[in-house]
Formats: sequence, structure tokens, C-alpha cells
Amino acid sequence: MSIAPDRPLLPVIGTGASSPCSSGRAALTCRYRCGDACAHEAPNASSNETFADVMESALSRRSVLRAGAVVGAVAVAGAGLAGSPAAAVGPKGGPSGPGGPAGHHGARTPKGLRFTPVAPNVQDAVVTPPGYDQQVVISWGDPLFRRTPAFDLNQQSAERQKRQFGFNNDFVGVLPLAGRTRLMVVNHEYTSETLMFPGYDPANPTREQVETAWAAHGLSVVAVREDRRTGALEPVVGHRLNRRFHTTSEFELTGPVAGHPLVRTTADPAGRTALGTLNNCSGGLTPWGTWLTAEENINQYFANAATVADPVTAKRLARYGIAGTATERKWERFDDRFDIAKEPNEANRFGWVVEIDPYDPTSTPRKRTALGRFKHEAAQPRITDDGHVAVYMGDDERFDYFYKFVSAKTVRKGSSASARRHNADLLDDGTLYVARFTGDSPAIEIDGTGRLPADGQFDGSGEWIPLVSGRRSFVPGMTAEEVLLFTRLAADIVGATKMDRPEDVEPSPRTGAVYIALTNNSNRGAAGAAGPDEANPRKANKNGHVIELVERRGDAGATRFAWNILLLCGDPADPSTYFGGYAAKDVSPISCPDNLAFDRYGNLWISTDGNALGSHDGLFGVAVEGPERGATRQFLTVPTGAETCGPVIERDRVLVAVQHPGEKDGATATAPASTWPDGAGRVPRPSVVAVWQRSGRSIGM
Repeated sequence: MSIAPDRPLLPVIGTGASSPCSSGRAALTCRYRCGDACAHEAPNASSNETFADVMESALSRRSVLRAGAVVGAVAVAGAGLAGSPAAAVGPKGGPSGPGGPAGHHGARTPKGLRFTPVAPNVQDAVVTPPGYDQQVVISWGDPLFRRTPAFDLNQQSAERQKRQFGFNNDFVGVLPLAGRTRLMVVNHEYTSETLMFPGYDPANPTREQVETAWAAHGLSVVAVREDRRTGALEPVVGHRLNRRFHTTSEFELTGPVAGHPLVRTTADPAGRTALGTLNNCSGGLTPWGTWLTAEENINQYFANAATVADPVTAKRLARYGIAGTATERKWERFDDRFDIAKEPNEANRFGWVVEIDPYDPTSTPRKRTALGRFKHEAAQPRITDDGHVAVYMGDDERFDYFYKFVSAKTVRKGSSASARRHNADLLDDGTLYVARFTGDSPAIEIDGTGRLPADGQFDGSGEWIPLVSGRRSFVPGMTAEEVLLFTRLAADIVGATKMDRPEDVEPSPRTGAVYIALTNNSNRGAAGAAGPDEANPRKANKNGHVIELVERRGDAGATRFAWNILLLCGDPADPSTYFGGYAAKDVSPISCPDNLAFDRYGNLWISTDGNALGSHDGLFGVAVEGPERGATRQFLTVPTGAETCGPVIERDRVLVAVQHPGEKDGATATAPASTWPDGAGRVPRPSVVAVWQRSGRSIGM
């Protein structure tokens, strides 16, 4: 196979107005991605118990919970995971702990991380280590189907876009097919109309522009073929499994909320068929071969919440950040379903985890209401010891929560027709939990500076608080359906821990430990806001952190867990940073962790969103086991204005989604801030990029 002539290998480049969220993200990104969420008060105005409120009672039962966590760790180690984070959650002591710098005792660089780290930079390119090649696999506007025109900035239409790769690619998943063909599934989170349409007038978008943006949202399924000589991938245009889902595609509502009066609309009086999926951020792949995609910042698409007079409805809307009158994109002018005053229930049909069967080109995607409704960043499954499936989910908002769903039925192994039928509704019945984190240090030692407590780690125990199981609610004053529709309000009532924007989550396939990216929260400790706690230990947390969670006895179905902070991100010279006990002088600076993945050696890979350190966003590998635990090495950076998404870490290839290149304040489609990937005179286009080692060796070896 040869690379398409209009998509040559990219040259390898050597290392060389802020938003309201106080990260490196442009205000333009905040405007289009999340409706300036950080410019407004956090929707969580609840007075549920905070960490400090429960500290005294927590300390009194600390020994019991920690004993349970230790028993769980020992049980996991006995199952063949000795030396894993479950068996010993990292070295005590760190740069400011009692034991001094831990780790980095002359051991060799871990397998999978043996590359020259990329230095922080602001190059308008994908910058990779020496010895690595790269290629753009597919870009916004590239055809997925035969007889589809090539991308033309000045000839856009809704009908063309429905047959082309969508805008702002985020999650990337790769599934097996026959031979050297693979099936790639990709989310398209949001549209940036100013960068898409020449002469775009935000106050007066045209119907064609709006309908094209509807088509540019959503999802893509595209078959790709591997080059036998390199790590390059070429889209198979017209493959029978290629599909596009967009804002007018049909999606089925399933589970306890399907048919409920609060999801019925004029167009769908049965409350079972929703049109479209919106703001799909990250996702996950299931053991039974389906794709989970998460609807996140859905609040920004719905107008006229300010006209709602009913106080109960108004409270529900406000808790989900749905407020104001006209929206940024003005979609309500062209379809009444985006107008709360005309269709008050339409917003309730978004904010779900969606399951797609990419192997069945006739299947209808399903919105799984049993997993709860909130701003889902991702949905990552793990099988419990007794064969059920647990799905971990973060709610990406300042001071919101971390969740887990455990299915009522067990997973049936294999790919037979009977197994597929059995697993097809696995996510429609189960128990939804929310997490409460408890620290093991006195409150006085958690002073908001990031200084480690006397025991040398930010760590502790936690519990999964049940919210609903099937049709049974555990939340006083709320029915099961209300808990699932308004999950944030239910979690407020039971006193879940307010977190610093829990985004992606990834269970380790080697140890079962679960890693949570908390991107940032500049309002932590601000007047009237929740203060620091041991799980969120820094005030004005602009660089974010990563938590490692170990379920009791290593079982994803457990209701107790132990946890510790693996990384407190930022400039290693900043004393508030922490790298799992590893010497800070030997790590790459990292800021605003977002998406997570694992490589075959058990290393955690982190992509960033909104680097607050002055460099472009990037992709980092982090050792989580052994003497090099905490070693953090930057693998690549992305172009001007872009965010690093995806990622997929394979033996011989890394895939990243380069989202919103050129998204800088003041940029437009005719005055772009980036020339990536097509060069001068061309509009920047979100794209999926493949990277591999030129020598043919495995990644990081």
C-alpha cells in the first residue's frame, strides 16, 4: 500500500489572551467547546459535606478502612500482581517528604519510555522524538464514502459534511478487522464556526452554516489499512463499515429513563428516539466489541433557560449549567428542539453515555440511561471478579464527581451471536455509585500549597455510595428515574467528594489500578468555594493532578477503595509538584492532564489540554510501577492552538487526535493562526496523526 499523494509523510521536526479557566487554553476554545463554563460560577452550589466537614469522623474510622484497603492490596498481590500499585501504592517520601527523593536509583529507563523526551516548545507542528516518523491519517472534511467531494473550504454543505470526516476529533479507538485492516472510531466533540466558515457572522449564521455544523458534530467509523513497511494508516474510502453519526441521526434511549415523561417531546411523544449526539468527548471500548462515547458539555446548545418559571425545573437546568437566553451558535433559530421555552425536555435527552456497535452497519446507537446523566468525559469498562462489568466515569466540571456503574448481569465471553445478544443490553440495568474520598492525614496538614503531609503522600481510603440500582433509588426524595436524569443533584444529596474536574479515567490492564485525570480547578479554595482536601490538595489548582485508585481486593465491584496521588502536575521546579516520589529534576513539565491510555508495558500515557506552563499541549509517558515510578517523559507536542486527544498506544504505533489546531483568539478561517497540517494558504484542520519509530522497533524501545 502507498500513502495517498495528497497526504505525504510529515517532516520530523526536532525539539526546540488566556481563557477564564486560567490554563493555556484560548478564550475562543472556551467559547465553542463548553460555553465559557469557567467564566461562570460552578453549577455545583450544593452545601453537601466537604472533606473538612467529615475529617473528624473519617479519622475515627481510618484504621478500619485502611485495614480493608491493605487486605485488598494483599489479595491483589496474591493474585499475581506483586509489585503493582495495588500491592504497594508507590514509594513514601518525595521531594518534600520524610524519606527524601524516592525512585530513580539508577535503574534503566522503563520499557516503552526509551525515547529522547521532547522539550517544551511552541512550534506549529507535531514535534516527536528523534528517530520517529509521522503521518496525518485523516482530517476534517476527508471523504469516508465513494462519490464524495474532497474537502473544499469554500464549498461546504451539510450533505457533503455528512459523508466526510467530522470536525474536532477527540477520542480515538481501534478495533480489529481481517488482515491488515482495522476499524477506527472517532468522536467529533464540537465545532468552531469562526474557523470553519469564511466570513462567518456569529450574530447571524446562515441555515447552511448551522446545518453543516450539525453534520460536523458527532462520530465517525472508518476502516483503515496498515502500511506493511511503516506505521502509516490509510482510510479505506467506501468500506462497508464506514459510518457517520451527526446531530440529526437517530439514537435510541434505553434503560430506566426510556419513555419517561421528562424525555418526551413534540417530535418524539414516546420518549425513545433522540436525534443526534452532542459534545462527545472521550470514550472507551468494551470487552464485547462495542464503543462507548460520552456526551459532555451539552448545556451550551440549549437556549432560553432564563424563561423557565418553575423553580424545580430551573434548579435542574442550573445544576447542569443550562442558563441564559440565546446560545452562541443560534441553533434555536433553525430547530425548536434547541429552545427550552418550546421543547423543555429536549436537553434531558443529552448528557448520556452512548453505546455503538461499529461492526453492524445497520445498528442504531443507544443512549444508556442507567449510567446516569452528567457531563461525561469518558466511560471506561473493567470486568469485576464475578464477571459483571464496571464502568468508570468522570463528570468534567469544577467541583463535580467521580462515578462507577456495575451491571446487574454478567458478561458473556466470546463473539458468538448468543453472546452478542446477551451483552447487547448489559448496560441497561445495574447500580450507579458516586465516590467519596477520605484522606488519612490531619486536616491541618492539607494547607493548599501542595506540601506533602507528614506521612509522605496524599492518600487515603474511599467508598462508593450507591445512588440507584435498577428501579430502586437510594437518594431520599428522588425516584430512580430522577436520580438518573439529574444525577448531579442526587450526588449532591449523598455528600460525594467535590473534585478538580475529573476527566478521563483508565484502569491498568496489568494491575487493575484505576487512574483519574483531574485537569485543573483554579477556583479551589476561592471565596465561597470548596477548599483543599487531601484528594484535591492545592488551592488555585491550575495544573491539575492524577489520582491512582485501588479497589478493595482489586475487585472492580468493590464498594471500598484505597487511593493516592500519582502526580501533582506543573513545573518540576515548583515545590507544589509531585511525581510519584520520582526526582522532580529528571521529569518533563506537564500541565492539565486530560486523556489517558496504557501501553503494553504498563506505562500510563497522558495527553494534556490547556497547558498552563507556556508550552504547547502534548503527550507524556509515565511509569507507575517499580523504582522508576513517577518518571514522566514527553513524547510529542501538538501545533499552535491545538489540544492533544486520543490517544492510542500500540506496540508499533501511537495515534493522537490533534484537536482545534489554530484555535487562538482573533483567528478566523481567512486569517488562521496555524498552517498545520496542509501548509501555508490552507485552513488548519483537526486530524488524527500516526507516529512510529523509523527503525521499525516498538514504541519506546
